[in-house]
Amino acid sequence: MTKTALLAGGGLLFVLGMIWGLQGLGVLGGSVMSGVTVWAIVGPILAVVGLVLILLGLRRAKVR
Repeated sequence: MTKTALLAGGGLLFVLGMIWGLQGLGVLGGSVMSGVTVWAIVGPILAVVGLVLILLGLRRAKVR
């Protein structure tokens, strides 16, 4: 994967994960996902995966 793809994909996953996590915790309302425990678990996991991809993209940028 290219540096740009890792950074863009990681950023997207991080943002989605944070939104889903906050909806699951009931902080962000107005969705069927609001207050549902599954999203409070899945969201942070997805955000961590996004951070890992961002870090890989940044590391790849430093190597080249």
